[in-house]
Amino acid sequence: MGNSTSIARRSKRSWSSLANPFSQAPPVEKSPAQRPIEKILIANRGEIACRIIKTARSLGLKTVAVYSDADRNSLHVRRADEAVFIGPASAQLSYLSTTSILDAARRTGADAIHPGYGFLSENSKFAQACHESGITFIGPSAAAISLMGDKSASKKLMSGANVPVVPGYHGDDQSHELLQSEADRIGYPVLIKPVLGGGGKGMRIVHSRDEFLDSLRSALRESAAAFGDTRVLIEKYIAQPRHIEVQIFGDRFGNVVHLFERDCSVQRRHQKIIEEAPAPLMSDDFRNSIGQAAVNAAKVSSFVICCCQIKISFLSKAVNYENAGTVEFIVDTATGEFFFMEMNTRLQVEHPVTEMVTRQDLVEWQIRVANGESLPLEQKSIPLQGHAFEARVYAENVPRGFLPAAGVLYHYNPPPASSTVRIETGVEQSDAVSVHYDPMIAKLVVWGSDRDMALAKLHNCLSNFQVAGLPTNIHFLKKLAKHPAFRAGDVETHFIEHHKNELLDFSESAKRDVKPFAALAAVGVCIRESFRRPESRIGGPWHTTSGFRVNNPYTRKISLDWMPESESLSCEPMSLDVTYSSDNEFLVKFAGDLSCVRLTAKRVASSGCDITVDINGISSTINYGYYLQKSAYHIHVWKDGEHHHFTTALREAYDTESHGETSQRLTSSGGSSKLTPGAVASPMAGLAVKVLAELGSNVKAGDPLLVLEAMKMEHTVKAHISGVINQVNVTAGQQVSDGGILFHIKAQES
Repeated sequence: MGNSTSIARRSKRSWSSLANPFSQAPPVEKSPAQRPIEKILIANRGEIACRIIKTARSLGLKTVAVYSDADRNSLHVRRADEAVFIGPASAQLSYLSTTSILDAARRTGADAIHPGYGFLSENSKFAQACHESGITFIGPSAAAISLMGDKSASKKLMSGANVPVVPGYHGDDQSHELLQSEADRIGYPVLIKPVLGGGGKGMRIVHSRDEFLDSLRSALRESAAAFGDTRVLIEKYIAQPRHIEVQIFGDRFGNVVHLFERDCSVQRRHQKIIEEAPAPLMSDDFRNSIGQAAVNAAKVSSFVICCCQIKISFLSKAVNYENAGTVEFIVDTATGEFFFMEMNTRLQVEHPVTEMVTRQDLVEWQIRVANGESLPLEQKSIPLQGHAFEARVYAENVPRGFLPAAGVLYHYNPPPASSTVRIETGVEQSDAVSVHYDPMIAKLVVWGSDRDMALAKLHNCLSNFQVAGLPTNIHFLKKLAKHPAFRAGDVETHFIEHHKNELLDFSESAKRDVKPFAALAAVGVCIRESFRRPESRIGGPWHTTSGFRVNNPYTRKISLDWMPESESLSCEPMSLDVTYSSDNEFLVKFAGDLSCVRLTAKRVASSGCDITVDINGISSTINYGYYLQKSAYHIHVWKDGEHHHFTTALREAYDTESHGETSQRLTSSGGSSKLTPGAVASPMAGLAVKVLAELGSNVKAGDPLLVLEAMKMEHTVKAHISGVINQVNVTAGQQVSDGGILFHIKAQES
């Protein structure tokens, strides 16, 4: 590799300063015809857009964000140098619109486009359109995307090159009849999988012939919505696999390296939730074999692109595999064999764990390679140091089967970032998680010197990750990180299903003594109101509900409802008397109970929501989140890694004091209203795709009534009782709210 001029000389910061500090990069080789990149448009949104902006800015490059109606005030829009509106909330009309994105690039003078992941990142037509427009596409060539992005074609290619593949059908004939017969031939269970795309969207496990056609139709609808393509492949479903993927990189000079593997086995709804690097319980020999297999896969694709007569009209010269790629393998835990699954021609969501253990910036590598430079490091110089985990924090309702949720982040306080802790996010406090896109709030990425140290750090950071305003999977992730089998590295793709009795058991919440937290919630309300502006208080200072009284102790009645995470547990109402004496001292008594809590509490000066509490000589800081929602006042309390949620309908009024004033308190509305027996409520906010039941039709318990789409995933709403549909409140194409009544069933008389 020879030296050449690079845009690093014009950057505010040398690109080489971001490379691995422990190794010397080889001399940079650069294509003489390459126009240097100066401004990057990011054809994506959320956390990945923010991630790309961060690296681009450190390299002295300008950035352009694009946004839809739903993202006008999003964090990635605020962080970019420029932002361009590209259409309505629907991804099909905005983030998947090649015309709108290329127009935004022309208008802003962007000379490169980074697609992120998802959306257009593996769309060969988009990559080619960038090329034809004179815009650098930061990713593999259109030819490579077309060949390797086609799951069927890539598996045929690997099979022909003696790379082991899972038995299945990867043909062009997509008739339902043929797909059904191929599934019969392969033998159930089978996996229906989109030819394009990823992220678990459009995937279905089919256990019997009777399920096949309905599962196929559902997979096609979901695939069309997510990727604009309805081709699928059918594969034998391996019962207990590990999902191992290898990060590879190539450049236009024929260099290909791997940056080791990641284990992505722990999944729900075929989507990863915790990833780690390197993979646990993997020998060096196996690591070398699977890494070399990934490199060979990239080189095979390069050879085929260069030498074979493939049906790509724009292919006119030899092309190497350039930029980032991930080769995914299924490892059969029963036999130890690995099979090629697919190659994703893009950056992965979980790329930060690889960055943590190799000390490399993979987005920087992408920009370097797209700029015509050779790879920053040779294979022998890429380090593997320590262990890293990534936990995806989602807005989702775990007790409802991980259904996606939407809403406002009234309180958002992640753990502090450091050299060993990263928070990859596209939101801030008061931002909203939209029904239109993926419900991921953030990625928590941690590094430790070994797996045990990294896992301990992961659990600690999850314990200090505070989100309020919508349901999240944080508590579930904490339980997962503590599970003995996970700690031992004994993972496979059915881990959650096999351990659901422990991971999805929410009954332990009912066994906790929540009274100390209720006392803290009540004291928090009193202290918070004492710092509100005087003009907001009804009746002025003489009738304030705060703790202060002149020469007179003050007792205030507060009613709270404890809100358990699972709806299967009932809300627990509590009535408390909070007495404030002096010197920030509080005495909290519970109605009908002799127990009480005495504490000293004062507000932390630097925070509007935190309180320092002293109980029995032990001092600690309590974190709070407050907001009004659905006519209730919500109080979230975090202490020592534990989190509890309370509601009250308290309003500032003439609460009972020790001298006998009359109390006016509204009845608490903390719990959700009870449904009538035959009502069928929407389990989440979303779009009604297909109504399957009509007025007057007879249904049995378990019959499908409605197909609901939210966050690019489909969910089937089913009847909970047998009877006759006597009310239909939804039509296809209608947006429905979480908890909205969709149908009413008149139960059959016994």
